[in-house]
Amino acid sequence: MSTLTHLESLESEAIHIIREMVAELERPALLFSGGKDSIVMLHLAAKAFYPAPPPVTLLHVDTGHNFPEVLAFRDATVQQLGLRLVVARVQDYIDDGRLLERADGTRNPLQTQPLLDAIAEGRFDAVFGGGRRDEEKARAKERVVSLRDEFGQWDPRNQRPELWNLYNPRHRPGEHVRVFPLSNWTELDVWRYIEAEEIDLPGLYFTHERDVVQRDGMWLAVSQVSPPREGEAVERRRVRYRTVGDMSCTGAVLSEATTVADVIEEVALTRVTERGATRADDRLTEAAMEDRKKEGYF
Repeated sequence: MSTLTHLESLESEAIHIIREMVAELERPALLFSGGKDSIVMLHLAAKAFYPAPPPVTLLHVDTGHNFPEVLAFRDATVQQLGLRLVVARVQDYIDDGRLLERADGTRNPLQTQPLLDAIAEGRFDAVFGGGRRDEEKARAKERVVSLRDEFGQWDPRNQRPELWNLYNPRHRPGEHVRVFPLSNWTELDVWRYIEAEEIDLPGLYFTHERDVVQRDGMWLAVSQVSPPREGEAVERRRVRYRTVGDMSCTGAVLSEATTVADVIEEVALTRVTERGATRADDRLTEAAMEDRKKEGYF
């Protein structure tokens, strides 16, 4: 009798979740930013429905501060697969006054309202996200299928049991569910799967030279949206990114990892999660992520 490997078991579980939710719900969307977790999730969705294209709409909330390399990869992937992409832009909300620019310059917390509006306008009843439980404490609390109320909010005290891998996506009109097929994966699992499946990624996940400044214990890229502050020295360093998001709050790590195998070795030795090490917005308070998730953040 054949036995599945660890990666094969994770893949099988994720594909089962994707198929079940698409079968039970009417208008699913998949959050796709061009980051590694969303790339792996889209790869799994493509495998789940091959040879037909995955029956989902791709959805991205663009802060206006995203890395250009990631956006280029996003658009190339969407064109290659022939899928529909809906982009909700934070800049549009700032331009018309629905949102105000934050004093600290980061726009990650501003993504919630554009996301909720895009879900309502698209009448999406399921939104697939690439969140993993190993990333952050609030994400460790969340179920694979997570109910959001009519305001898009999450109540961590009101979650459904998921015994025997049975998932309940039932919801009332106006509500929707968030679905996390990668919940039980770790960062190392993701990278090992990328290696096994030979999945392409944006180049900034691997070592490259970039102008950076050291701020709050992180190396931040020097760019138009994150210029150096007074007294900060700009340095040319060999860095890579463990996670990608708003350039103003996503830090790089010093690295010589030029291949997937190098990254796997590096990740296996670290004891800090990628968000804990490189996301300033998660350090605002002890419960920063949980507070944002309660409001509707992914």
